[in-house]
Amino acid sequence: MKFLDQAKVYIRSGDGGAGSVSFRREKFIEFGGPDGGDGGRGGDVWAEVVDGLNTLIDYRYQQHFKAKTGMHGMGRNRTGAKGADVVLKVPAGTQIFEEDNETLICDLTEVGQRFLLARGGNGGFGNQHFKTSTNQAPRRANPGLPGEERTIWLRLKLIADAGLVGLPNAGKSTFLSAVTAAKPKIADYPFTTLHPNLGVARIDAREFVIADIPGLIEGAHEGIGIGDRFLGHVERTRVLLHLVSAQEENPGKAYKTVRAELEAYGHGLDEKPEIVALSQVDTLDDESRKKKAASLKRASGRTPLMISAVSREGVDEALRALISVVEETRAEEAPVKEDDRWKK
Repeated sequence: MKFLDQAKVYIRSGDGGAGSVSFRREKFIEFGGPDGGDGGRGGDVWAEVVDGLNTLIDYRYQQHFKAKTGMHGMGRNRTGAKGADVVLKVPAGTQIFEEDNETLICDLTEVGQRFLLARGGNGGFGNQHFKTSTNQAPRRANPGLPGEERTIWLRLKLIADAGLVGLPNAGKSTFLSAVTAAKPKIADYPFTTLHPNLGVARIDAREFVIADIPGLIEGAHEGIGIGDRFLGHVERTRVLLHLVSAQEENPGKAYKTVRAELEAYGHGLDEKPEIVALSQVDTLDDESRKKKAASLKRASGRTPLMISAVSREGVDEALRALISVVEETRAEEAPVKEDDRWKK
């Protein structure tokens, strides 16, 4: 399945059904009077979060969604049926914007969430509503109200606990494949990863979700390389694992390059908890390890972890460091129970 994280969609709710002009016609009933029913309401357009989706690929092949028109009213005071609704099924983490792609309509983060995007038009009144003492046989009825139409943008931001960032070929996909069941593309050339990947990591009987995004290069916030388009997928993460390849000539400079792109992107990414690691250390001898670890420590201000996804060196330590931050932030976000409030 291809990955698509943004789609432009046209939606239109259903028109209301027209009211009916009808009169009661029965034997031995001389003045039956009006009995035209009301029109049914038009169908609504909803957005709903469903389980099992992690892409908006369905909206590449269909961009127009129109709800059904309400049924017209009928004689014998029969009201028309409501038009069928249209439901846009989206993955958790989908944001919906107005046509300008800036004004946020809603942010859907949990499975089962629904949001009304366009309300169907009301049905028109039948002629029974217009009967008065001076007009016993009205011959008029209202048409249904038109539905709403709008163009919206769907933008997906994957929901993960931890995010992997770094330059191209920093070993992010290799790390993801080593700690999860995900099968990202791995090769020895830059920009092997062209779209985000998700995987579930397990350590000490605990689980958390890791997101791997395409590598960043200098000027990514200006669109250089793949750009910073996919950085939105780590906006919701609780912690970042910043991988710097041991094959970099200057690991400190590589670290600062990515940090500058995170700061230029904004949205709080540069303020998230960060764990720094020197990856692919199996390719270095002891002296080179110390030299490059020292360079990375000077640039980041913290002692980096030493990781090799191939030999599994330092992998468990990195996972434990990630899960500790994830569980700490989960505890902070958890609602306080009534009993806990009294204990405090």
